[in-house]
Amino acid sequence: MLHITPAITIADWELTETFMRASGPGGQNVNKVSSAVELRFEAERSPNLSDPVKTRLKRLAGRRWTNEGALVLQVDETRSQLRNREIARERLADLIRQALVAPKRRIATKPTLGSQRRRLAAKANRGAIKAGRGRIQDEE
Repeated sequence: MLHITPAITIADWELTETFMRASGPGGQNVNKVSSAVELRFEAERSPNLSDPVKTRLKRLAGRRWTNEGALVLQVDETRSQLRNREIARERLADLIRQALVAPKRRIATKPTLGSQRRRLAAKANRGAIKAGRGRIQDEE
């Protein structure tokens, strides 16, 4: 069980962990020990997440979202398989927490009358400056 919030927990059947050999430091161990973890969360089938949350999670996941509706996280930061598992689960929980926050709706506002007048006055002033840059006429 993965606890996201007090109300939301992810069941073990929704998570699949596979282990593979990681690249990077590790010496002779790197060719023998499968320390990297790939965590797969079946987000589309999850009964614990609402549809708007799933939509936001899909947008946040980007390329980590598969065509089948699963979220795949790969972690090979440490030499310890256990620590990599913890990091992957923390990242999944953070992503889901971010998806739970609904964005605020933008409220359209109107420019004030004073700001409109100042803008038009500045435009007229700038136009007068540019109009004064014309070619000088010879008066002979």
